Amino acid sequence: MIKFPFYARVALTLFAIALIVLFMWMGKSILIPLFFAFLVSILLHPVVRFFEGIHFPRALAALVTILIFLVMVGGVFYFFSRQVVHLSKDLPRLQAKVSERIQDAQDWIYNKYHINNSDQSVYIKKTVNGFMGSAVNSAATTFVGIAETLILMIFFFIFSFFILYHRRLLMRFLLALFDESHNKRVGVIVIKVRLLINSYILGLLMEMLVLVLLIFTTLMIFGIKYALLLSVLAAVMNIIPYFGIYISMAIAMLVTIASGTGGGAVTVGIVFLSAHFIDANIILPRIVGGQVKLNPFITLLTVLVGHLLWGIPGMFLFIPLTAMVRLVSEEIPAMKPWAIIMGEETPRLRKKRFKR
Repeated sequence: MIKFPFYARVALTLFAIALIVLFMWMGKSILIPLFFAFLVSILLHPVVRFFEGIHFPRALAALVTILIFLVMVGGVFYFFSRQVVHLSKDLPRLQAKVSERIQDAQDWIYNKYHINNSDQSVYIKKTVNGFMGSAVNSAATTFVGIAETLILMIFFFIFSFFILYHRRLLMRFLLALFDESHNKRVGVIVIKVRLLINSYILGLLMEMLVLVLLIFTTLMIFGIKYALLLSVLAAVMNIIPYFGIYISMAIAMLVTIASGTGGGAVTVGIVFLSAHFIDANIILPRIVGGQVKLNPFITLLTVLVGHLLWGIPGMFLFIPLTAMVRLVSEEIPAMKPWAIIMGEETPRLRKKRFKR
């Protein structure tokens, strides 16, 4: 085996990372639904095996499993659509509330800085016109974006079906990439990846359910309107580490200000922050169990890089993707340093460091 000097290995590693990043950015239209399909296929694998166990043909088992998942996803979208329709019925009243809040803000600015309402209105109109102009410019691409989303959803279900149907073929292909002496290690890695993805996704779903119940119950106690919609929004956005809960909190406070009072918005903010504290320190460690085992720095960096390359879907997808890279790196001696930098600092490692 040829041994390259240190500087050559660093240069080749950086070059490989640059090529991978470029490939992921240029191929995101295909890679995003493909990786979503990969995650869902791993989650649905036990269901397919169940149908095959009761003598369903492999294609029919995969198709029925995908249809069941489609019905579940449709139920979630139906729930959100009903909640949004309910919210839209109150839009005129919400707009009137917003106008009142704007007038109160203008009066406060006039009393504080002596800027009259006409000057404030001119500035607001310029700002609104700027937003409207950009909205008009982007309106032409709205239908194209919707069409692209629908096409990606179709490809997502097609990818999921073929991954489930050809999973044995994919496994044979993976084993054929390596020497037969490594088949056992490859099989162990595949099992670990499957367990990692299953534990992570099921843990997230359980975490979301607990968070919905916690926030919904608290908001109902304080009499906050749209409590169910806001709690579900918080649970869904919480999938995005560090940022999701604050985005959902800002939206919830804005809706509460428009439909209630400023005090209610402050209450919503306190409830969301308290729920986030409980989730980060109690719910997440116990339910998800630290399955990804990424340190906070790498997690934050992963979220930012995921958003840079794949947008909002990347903020969620890059977490399990990085966890898979860490798991594979642990099994390959040449990649052990990457597993160390991505993994958590265990008490054993800290004890060794203090001994030194």
